[in-house]
Amino acid sequence: MSIVNPQPLWQPDPERSAQAQVTRFQAWAAERHGAPAEGGYPALHRWSMDKLDTFWKAVTEWFDVRFSTPYARVLGDRSMPGAEWFPGATLNYAEHALRAAATRPDEPALLHVDETHDPRPVTWTELRRQVGSLAAELRALGVRPGDRVSGYLPNIPQAVVALLATAAVGGVWTSCAPDFGARSVLDRFQQVEPVVLFTVDGYRYGGKEHDRRETVAELRRELPTLRAVVHIPLLGTEAPEGALEWSALTAADVEPVFEQVPFEHPLWVLYSSGTTGLPKAIVQSQGGILVEHLKQLGLHCDLGPEDRFFWYTSTGWMMWNFLVSGLLTGTTVVLYDGSPGYPDTGAQWRVAERTGATLYGTSAAYVMACRKAGVHPSRDFDLSRVRCVATTGSPLPPDGFRWLHDEVGDDLWIASVSGGTDVCSCFAGAVPTLPVHIGELQAPGLGTDLQSWDPDGRPVVDEVGELVVTNPMPSMPVRFWNDPDGSRYHDSYFDTYPGVWRHGDWITVTSRGSVVIHGRSDSTLNRQGVRMGSADIYEAVERLPEIKESLVIGVEQPDGGYWMPLFVHLAPGAVLDDALLDRIKRTIREQLSPRHVPDEVIEVPGIPHTLTGKRIEVPVKRLLQGTALEKAVNPGSIDNLELLHFYEDLARKRA
Repeated sequence: MSIVNPQPLWQPDPERSAQAQVTRFQAWAAERHGAPAEGGYPALHRWSMDKLDTFWKAVTEWFDVRFSTPYARVLGDRSMPGAEWFPGATLNYAEHALRAAATRPDEPALLHVDETHDPRPVTWTELRRQVGSLAAELRALGVRPGDRVSGYLPNIPQAVVALLATAAVGGVWTSCAPDFGARSVLDRFQQVEPVVLFTVDGYRYGGKEHDRRETVAELRRELPTLRAVVHIPLLGTEAPEGALEWSALTAADVEPVFEQVPFEHPLWVLYSSGTTGLPKAIVQSQGGILVEHLKQLGLHCDLGPEDRFFWYTSTGWMMWNFLVSGLLTGTTVVLYDGSPGYPDTGAQWRVAERTGATLYGTSAAYVMACRKAGVHPSRDFDLSRVRCVATTGSPLPPDGFRWLHDEVGDDLWIASVSGGTDVCSCFAGAVPTLPVHIGELQAPGLGTDLQSWDPDGRPVVDEVGELVVTNPMPSMPVRFWNDPDGSRYHDSYFDTYPGVWRHGDWITVTSRGSVVIHGRSDSTLNRQGVRMGSADIYEAVERLPEIKESLVIGVEQPDGGYWMPLFVHLAPGAVLDDALLDRIKRTIREQLSPRHVPDEVIEVPGIPHTLTGKRIEVPVKRLLQGTALEKAVNPGSIDNLELLHFYEDLARKRA
């Protein structure tokens, strides 16, 4: 691939670069730890990979990580899987998340916003008090280090308090959003056997109230390990029989007691929907998340006490955990509980305006929806405090970069980032001191040896390859739950290149050091030996006003042939006639290549997604290859299972 965007869309001015925390860290690390004083970020990144132990030691010193017992060395064992970080050290994640209460007691730690868009603050003092009270109550309920505590909660302050109180006692947090159905939640929680469940009676979304009391009753019946259920009356209902009241558990004025746990002690369990079987229950550690998130949020996102950090997310997605970790940097965290598009498409910009967000995170899909709907953020909202818009969930198309630049601000730092639930962090993305090029992620993260490999395991530059990470990251899973011999963990990331993390994305590492994400490698298109990411096709096709959403699949045929259909969900009133068919094919041919033109364009009633909003390419591919529905997909991980019957029927007809 040639580098098509030699001119940056944005470049930080010298003053901004000089003030960035990563610049100050580099100068300090040069003095204390032998980091390069010159050469800017590329030199610092090289040093962070070459001197991995020294780099992570420097991170813990720069952010004043409090080890209650010291570590013997930084990396006891660096083999993957199974790297051993900071052996001997003990600490507590929640203690670090609440440190700003000592210096800024009356400032907001949290700003909670619902669909009224009026922010309500929770001060550092109040957050610390509630965590102290709840942690004491959890201990009184018999919760001990290693016990699992679960939340069926929206993105509200109570969810943050429950997570931090769980971490304070050394428990293991896990959560699902209340729009998940009972089966989906049970597929997750039954694996980890929680002893406490925090629940709401319902939630508000899109201007409507959604009662979840029946679902909660089912969860209680189907989770026999529960010793206590805590009721949060978001809709104002009475606590069900046998449930404890949230207000009673958080009323005391008690200093939190922080259990000092080993560095690798589990902090939380996240879930990544496999295409078959139950979701993977991914365990990440207190210490690993603490240091990785300090690096990512402090150095890469450049967050500090003056900032307000807003990311549109739900408690069922790793970005919520990442958002809560903003507290580690002393940042005020903005929690938005509601529809991203209520009462209108511009809703998230209104939240950013009213909370004074300085870093505003959203999905690439939302940016493109705003572009399509003709939203004008800088005209209609005061976004003068927003200095960075970050996007994730899928690659941000070039048109998305241009739209943010034109419609939000020409001095806007646009950070397209990519990582995964698997590490609860980013492999590549935001760097406050580097230029932004259209369609590209700025650079791999510090301490992350991100490479693009060909099938033989050779690094390639300016060519599409597999996203691999060749050295351990502290937030890589310590294990999967219920995976005693580690085989499921090994097979998920290490079966292709032994000892090297293969993530399952196609990427290009450019010769200037930036990164382009092309989509999932296990659903990547391959026409006549040329590999293509699906994201490129979506970006081109979905510019057409008639196309609401699309899904492209490459299906290897038993006879050695290759069938590449494009499924289109049309906008209301649109018709897939010959004229539209011709425009779709012409658009793809002209903007991408003749190789990208699909074999067929097929109208569908809708595009299926995971519960976190990602198009499910691989399960649809398997259905089209004749795999039975129950084997092709985990039903609990899909937003609308009915849609899959269309693809199932199509496979049957073609067979």
